Parts: sequence; C-alpha cells; structure tokens
Amino acid sequence: MRGPATTAAPAPREEWTGQVGFILSAIGSAVGLGNIWRFPGVAYENGGGAFIVPYLVALLTAGIPILFLDYAVGHRFRGSAPLALRRLSRRLEVLGWYQVAICFVIAVYYTAVIAWALSFFVFSFDLRWGDDTAGFFVGDYLQVADVGGADPWFTLDVVPGVLIPLLLVWVVTIVVLAAGVARGVQRVNVVFMPLLLVAFGALVIRSLFLDGAAEGLDALFTPNWGALTDPNVWIAAYGQIFFSLSIAFGIMITYASYRRRRANLTSPGLVVAFANSGFEVFAGIGVFAALGFLAHEQGIAVADVEGLTGPILSFVTFPAIVSQMPAGPLFGALFFGSLVMAGFTSLLSILQVVSAAFQEKLGWTRAQAAVRVGGAAAVLSVVGFSTTTGLIALDTVDNWANNIGIVSSAVLLCILLVWVLRRGEELRFHLNAVSTITVGRWWTFCVAVLGPVVLGYMLVSRVVTLIVEGYEGYAGGYLVVVGWGTIVLFVVASLVLTRTRWRVDPDQLVAWPPYAGRPGGGDR
Repeated sequence: MRGPATTAAPAPREEWTGQVGFILSAIGSAVGLGNIWRFPGVAYENGGGAFIVPYLVALLTAGIPILFLDYAVGHRFRGSAPLALRRLSRRLEVLGWYQVAICFVIAVYYTAVIAWALSFFVFSFDLRWGDDTAGFFVGDYLQVADVGGADPWFTLDVVPGVLIPLLLVWVVTIVVLAAGVARGVQRVNVVFMPLLLVAFGALVIRSLFLDGAAEGLDALFTPNWGALTDPNVWIAAYGQIFFSLSIAFGIMITYASYRRRRANLTSPGLVVAFANSGFEVFAGIGVFAALGFLAHEQGIAVADVEGLTGPILSFVTFPAIVSQMPAGPLFGALFFGSLVMAGFTSLLSILQVVSAAFQEKLGWTRAQAAVRVGGAAAVLSVVGFSTTTGLIALDTVDNWANNIGIVSSAVLLCILLVWVLRRGEELRFHLNAVSTITVGRWWTFCVAVLGPVVLGYMLVSRVVTLIVEGYEGYAGGYLVVVGWGTIVLFVVASLVLTRTRWRVDPDQLVAWPPYAGRPGGGDR
C-alpha cells in the first residue's frame, strides 16, 4: 500500500560533467539498432529519396517538439519519469511508472539482440555462417522452434550460443550502471560514440567502392514523388522519427534531469535530433551500397534482394554480403561491432530510466539498483529470449511494446500535460528561460495538436490492424498472451508501483526558475 512518505531528504542528484557528455549520451541513446537496420528499409519502401520530405516534416513537427517536452519535464522537476511527473502533478506518477515498465521490458529483450550482434562479431572472423546465412541464423544459431505449430509456445530449451554472450552483456551493463551517470554511462558514451562513427564510417566508405554500389544508392535515393500523396508514407515517416529519438518513454526525461540547473536545453536538443537523423541517412548509404553489391554479385535487381530491413537484414543479408566481398571478415567485424556499440549505448539509457526510478522511490543506492534491476532483468532475459522460442517472443513483444506501449505513452503525455493539466505554457517558459534558442507557440501547437493527432491515428490504426489481422501469422492465443499480455503488464505494474510508499519525500522541490503563472512548480 502507499502509506505516508518518509521525511528524509533526497540525496544530492547526479549530474553530467558537462554539455558534451550529455550530448554524446543523448545521441548514444537515440542512435541504436533501428538507425542501422530500420531506417534504410523504411525509406526505400516509402518513396526512396522523396521520403526525406515527410521525414524532415515529422522531425520538425513531432520529433523535436516532443524531445523538448521531455527535456522540459525532466530538467524542471529534477527526477526520473515517475518522480518528475509526480512533481508536476501527483496524478501523473502512474504514467511515469508506465514508462518505466516499458523500458524494463524493452531492456529484457533488447539485450538479446546485442548478444546476437556480439556473437556475429566473433563469427565474422571465420565466416562461420557459411553459404546458407538464413539457415545458420534461425537454425544453427538460434535453433528456432515452430511456435504455434507442433512445438509449444514456450520452452526452457536454452541455446548456449545465445546464453553466453547474453550473460556477458548483462554483467557489463550492471557494472556500468553501478558506476553511475558520470563515471559509468557518460564514460561509455564518450568512448563508444566517436568509435562508432569511425567504425561505421570506414564501413560506409568501403561499401561505396564495391561493384554495384551505385545501383544500390540509386534504389534508395531515386525519388518516387507520387508516394507523397499516400497517407501511409507520412505515417511511416512520423513513426520512424518517433521510434528513433528515444522520446516519450522516460529516457529523455531522466537524462535531462541530470543536467545542471542553468543548462541549455534547446540547442543541445537540436544537435541530438539532427545527429540522430544524420546517422540514419549515413547508415542508409552504407547499407544500400552494400545491398547493391550483393544484387550485382547475384545478378538480380536490388528490389529482389531478400531482407531489406530488421534483424533479417543484419543477421541474414549482411552475412551474405560479407561472405562475397573482399576483406569480408574485416567488413563483418566493423558492421557487427557497430551494432554492438549502438545497441549497448541505447540499452544503458533504457535501464537508467528503471534504475533511477527505483533509487528515488525506494531509496536504493546506485549499486543496489543496478544489481537488483539488472539481475531481475537478466533472469527474465535468459528465460524468455535465450531459448528456442526466444526469436518469436522477441518479435511479438517488441511489436506491442513499441507500437502500442510507447505510442500510447506519447499520446497520454501530450494530452495530459497540455490539455488536462494545462502546463504547456509553464514548460515552454522553462525551455525559454534556460536556453539560447527559444521556442514559440508553434511548439505548443505541435505537442498539443499535431503530435497527438498523428500519433493517435497511428495508435488506433495499429490496434485495429492487430485485432483484425493478427501479427505475422502467429496463433491468436499466443498473441493474446504475449502481445496484449505485455500491455496488461505495463498497466498493472504502473498501478502497483504507484501505490508503493515513497521512502524519500518526493515533494521536496521548488521548481526553478519561478513561473508566475503557476507558482510552486506542481499541484500538491
């Protein structure tokens, strides 16, 4: 039960050592696996070069405004998602825990993908996947069971090749989280972000000089202007921006809370947003240049290459490319090493949301939170995603967590903050009071009207599609348990954790700078 909070004062808040550390860490969160394996395919399938138009519109009207909204909440109210939102309004704490639940579940399966990339990094040196890359990935490596067929939905048949790198990733993750924001998370990002740029840059440059690279780039960038009249292309652009910026599920609220009181918000936010988008375009160039080479070697068109997006692109198509190109092992090591670094920095940001929330609610130390949160997530990760049914479970949970969980969180965040609680002007005031680049009423319009309308449409259409058509042909009962059960878990966890008693008084804060329109910084 909730019970009264104790009167203990909160411990001094951790801080980034400076603006560069924050920017690199925020970019590290935004630049993840999806930048490499999702954007190129989405752009190709939605108008090619013409996709840049709706993509930039989505960035300016939804991505950056909601990113600024997260920054304003976290920086003004100095806490993880549950604490910052509670300080804004006690009624919003439950939304903060909803975001924490989303992050916890994503971390549980996201780590498995990093483990795959780590394995394939090792496999690159001897091209262990052979000629049948698809058979190797789903058969020899993952040993995927036929879920929904003759085999059971869930098994405890652990795959050693996945288990070992998975445990290694979890050990390193827990150590980094225990070291704290500045000494752990920031240090990793300061090293990994430049290293990622160098490694992936070398990969892109090498790809551009492969036979067929020009055909691959033509396939990606040749514009289909007619696609701009298709509403689904615009929805795809908003979806890509939304999922790639790490917004609306607690990460940027938490990261912004570690900035000093007098810290610029909007200028670094623009750097983060455009760096993320720039890396996506950069990744698209490298990926499609390599796909053009594969099509050239196979004597087919780029459009006929199988697996242009998602895990299949990374773990089936790219190994095939590596096997056929000169200096393939080096190329493979660069690609999968980049996946590991991009995934790991994003994983740290996701788990920092969970760790910070429990530190603040239950009074845990950094080390206690890292071990307890990381340990629980590691156990669930091993049980759920290192087994022969792990791939199907991962695909299903990821779809529901992203398309239903995160999108619903964003819609609720915008509507509740701006329309129900009418705090949009206070948050805009805060951004302008501490930043060199001010935001006008266009920002309020984007987060109050345009964002919720577009994301609400995405949410409703996705829910209807999942109910009517199912997902990937999986059994209906399986989707109810694993897919919709994930959303139920988010809701139940948020309600239970909201009712848990605060061990440290969460209301000991006076929001700064003072806002004349609503003094006190929150409803008490």
